[in-house]
Amino acid sequence: MNTKLATLKSCVIALATIVIAFSCFAAKQSELVAVPFTDVQIDSEFWASRIKMNREKIVPHDLQYCEARINNFAKAGGLMPGKFEGTFFDDSDVYKVIEGAAYSLSQQRDPELEKTVDGVIDKIAAAQQPDGYLYTFYTVNKTLNLRWTKEKDMHETYCAGHLIEGAIAYYQATGKRKLLDVAIRVADHIDTVFGPNKKHDVPGHEEIELALVKLWRATGKDKYLKLAEFFIAERGHDCKRRLYGEYCQDHVPIDQQREIQGHAVRAMYLYSAVADIAAITHNPKYVATLDAIWNDVTQRKMYLTGGIGPSAKNEGFTVAYDLPNESAYCETCASIGMAFWNQRMALLHADAKYADIVERVWYNGALSGVSIDGDKFFYVNPLESAGKHHRQPWFGCACCPVNVVRFLPTIGGYLYAHDDNRILVNQYAASRAHMNIGDNEVSLKQETKYPWDGAVKMTVEPKKSSKFTLSLRIPDWSSDSSTNSLYYFQDKAQPVTILVNGKRTKTKVENGYATINRKWKSGDIVELNLPMPIRRVKASDKVAADRGRIALQRGPIVYCFEANDNDTIARDLTLLPDEKFNVEFRPSMLHGIMMLRGRLRAVPYYTWDNRDDGEMAVWINEKK
Repeated sequence: MNTKLATLKSCVIALATIVIAFSCFAAKQSELVAVPFTDVQIDSEFWASRIKMNREKIVPHDLQYCEARINNFAKAGGLMPGKFEGTFFDDSDVYKVIEGAAYSLSQQRDPELEKTVDGVIDKIAAAQQPDGYLYTFYTVNKTLNLRWTKEKDMHETYCAGHLIEGAIAYYQATGKRKLLDVAIRVADHIDTVFGPNKKHDVPGHEEIELALVKLWRATGKDKYLKLAEFFIAERGHDCKRRLYGEYCQDHVPIDQQREIQGHAVRAMYLYSAVADIAAITHNPKYVATLDAIWNDVTQRKMYLTGGIGPSAKNEGFTVAYDLPNESAYCETCASIGMAFWNQRMALLHADAKYADIVERVWYNGALSGVSIDGDKFFYVNPLESAGKHHRQPWFGCACCPVNVVRFLPTIGGYLYAHDDNRILVNQYAASRAHMNIGDNEVSLKQETKYPWDGAVKMTVEPKKSSKFTLSLRIPDWSSDSSTNSLYYFQDKAQPVTILVNGKRTKTKVENGYATINRKWKSGDIVELNLPMPIRRVKASDKVAADRGRIALQRGPIVYCFEANDNDTIARDLTLLPDEKFNVEFRPSMLHGIMMLRGRLRAVPYYTWDNRDDGEMAVWINEKK
């Protein structure tokens, strides 16, 4: 009897959670929105060259390696004979490459690439079942009777989520609806299977939740938002099913979760979706969960590079302060997921500390995932190596190469955010952006050599003179007021200065942003100077792996020591208390880097393993 009562109570709580969440759908969306990357022109050589590399090298590379995966769709659609090849969730790789190709096409139309993608889409459409179901593993193997029976392990909704994201991106880039119509039919089919009065289950690998929010925004149909919220609200409730446990973030209800646990990529996709829902519904319980989880990650379980997930065993988290360097897993997808999640948190809270994490990930943990030539990739990103870690052209589980291809072209979408009264400059890169502030059109031009130089010049050009606030992020690396207790600088920061039309300006710093509120006219110039000294980083003593060690950071760039530059060793190097370095820009080295040169030599962490084999270390011994 007690067991039955407990189960009934759990069911009532679960139902109440879903009902409360649904009742919030009429609430207005979060006012702070990102300026989409399609409204931002990247002029930065650092990023423009990588976006170009993505379009010209990584997209074709990934399409080539996805040939067998694409053929699975042809086989499922009866266009060619043969057995299923690869891993059961390989459909998702094709969808992610399409998404990356779409983002590239949004910036520069390419008839040949478009023709190639259209051909892939024809095969995808052919593979769709009459009721909208689409998953080639079951179709080719003639086991459709098993569909939706093993959601914990088989990734059906995970694949569907990536299809939705790719379809929306391709429609927005080209105006072609074929793939979008396929995705809508898939989503409609899933909506007939799962829900409060239907099948109670959740994705084993989260992804569809955030994709459904995107589909809601693209179509305006509330049922997609409700389905996303159902999948989120259902987690951790065992009234009609068995829980999947911590590995899948399915151990307790979302609004009770306070520590990051389980598979790192799954967690990032889940909390990205929770942040989306929280921004739309203003659900305070979800916000409390997000804040607690974020603090747990960034204050106890994040690497200096922004990488997360130390363990290969679960591709994810262990206990607080367990941050080994050589065995660090730090999956590239997890770092990209950190950018996804922190971008949403930045919009939710309008706090620069989230944009700080995005920046840390950009220049370190995520960028290290791809070689400087764009043809090899890291799945794991350790902070120390004996010389046996190497990027590869492809993997049996190829989620990282196809995540890189859809991440790089969207960099522009992280730079600016706004509401009706303010513009937030979240990231620094030479660029031009356009947005509406209230009833006024405003253009913003940013000139800088960031990340190598902290001088930033911004030209503000409103269509008509008007009053609004320009908020400039003051990066955590440029101040001594960081709230991060996991890593800290040994030395003092140098003063940040801001000029408006050539005059020194005092600004109030709110939530990490220097705010300038004035009536702006076309041609107004703001100059921000962020000094970039080489700073010594220490980790909390609670991080056993880094005790007695030190790392170097300049601006947003974390540096590492490679054997190539240090007489064949790196891991046994010792940094002296009075060690001096010169900063030298090497335009022909590793596609152009700022090198730290002295008795020891250091290069940006993202560039390691692009030369001869050898040791590497981010943290080296500190001589007292």
